[in-house]
Amino acid sequence: MKQRVVITGLGIAAPNGVGIPAFTEALKNGTSGIQHFPELEDLKFSCQVGGVPIISEEKKREYFTELQLRNFNSSGILYGVIAGMDAIRDAKVEISETEPNWDLGIVFGTGTSGVDKFREAIYKVDEQNVRRLGSTTVVQTMASGISAYLGGMTGAANVVTTNSSACATGTEAILMGYERIASGKATQMLCGSTSDHGPYLWGGFDAMKVITYKHNDEPEKASRPMSATASGFVPGSGAGALLLESLESAQKRGATIYAEILGGHVNSGGQRAGGSMTAPNSEAVQRCIKNAMLDAGIIADEIDYINGHLTATIKDPDEIQNWCAALHRKGNDFPYINSLKGMVGHCLAASGSMEVVSTILQMKEGFVFPNVNCEDVHPEISSLVASEKMPQQKISANITTAIKASFGFGDVNACMVFRKYTG
Repeated sequence: MKQRVVITGLGIAAPNGVGIPAFTEALKNGTSGIQHFPELEDLKFSCQVGGVPIISEEKKREYFTELQLRNFNSSGILYGVIAGMDAIRDAKVEISETEPNWDLGIVFGTGTSGVDKFREAIYKVDEQNVRRLGSTTVVQTMASGISAYLGGMTGAANVVTTNSSACATGTEAILMGYERIASGKATQMLCGSTSDHGPYLWGGFDAMKVITYKHNDEPEKASRPMSATASGFVPGSGAGALLLESLESAQKRGATIYAEILGGHVNSGGQRAGGSMTAPNSEAVQRCIKNAMLDAGIIADEIDYINGHLTATIKDPDEIQNWCAALHRKGNDFPYINSLKGMVGHCLAASGSMEVVSTILQMKEGFVFPNVNCEDVHPEISSLVASEKMPQQKISANITTAIKASFGFGDVNACMVFRKYTG
């Protein structure tokens, strides 16, 4: 029998708020975390703005020992550990210092890991200083470094792994954890994703000319999802995490339940029929949405809210068209929709998990956060969706059923459905 799966813990390290209280306040106020970086200007980047979580040295020491911080230089692992351990603490999961937790697993994704650390390693090898690399270089640069760190910190002894599916990584990770619990193979799963930041990661996107160059002097206006004046995405970084748990376990523990996961779907467009390394196959996107609803056992009319992928590129109108086609809803009948990327930029592999956290917070607290920088909605979008369904200011709303999708490089898609838990 399929187990019901609920969310009992949340964690976030976002450019506009580290920790759930700060992030929730930023969502409600439409606060941007995007800033100008002189380093990118000095390196002659066309896009000199980005979103980076602000982490103090004192904050780091709430999660890491002095020994762990020695020669530590991986922002992705830093963000992932903060978000992941906050989700564990929020869910009040007990951690034994001596015994493995066979019922707790981890799926924590990333696109890259320890880019700056890897550069440092290359430099030291080239300079024949290989013995000065330190003992943590491997774990900081291997793809599964984030799940390895979290595994040791939590004692998780079920599956402990890292997935990587470009911008769909975070949503896929949560779905993988959900399926593990639903099938009875785990009781609790810590799921999420993280992304590094900096010129060595963002430079490739700058070279591709897919990120904006028009707002270096006004960074808070740079990320413009669904806007007619959108000129490319703003790179961001951070991490989001959720503690998933069987409903039976959550009830037995008396845990706070944020929401229930009803189901989801992942697929690929095969880079055919209009799909490519960087462009989605619309048929595959629509299939992913429809199959997610089918797996969740809902119909399109039940959906109150969409958390879009919506990157502030020329593909935003295509995404809205795909939502309309998949749901057979438009105009005033379209659900509320917004994009977190207007406030934090496109956090790449971390985007899906961070956006799921924002979705759950809106469901739990009864609001829809504003679509910042979307005062000039793209005409192809405004012709399909009523303006009140894309709120420019925070509104109160009872979100019973929400859907969230992520679409990534390589023509990969992931979509999940959530329901407000009422007991």
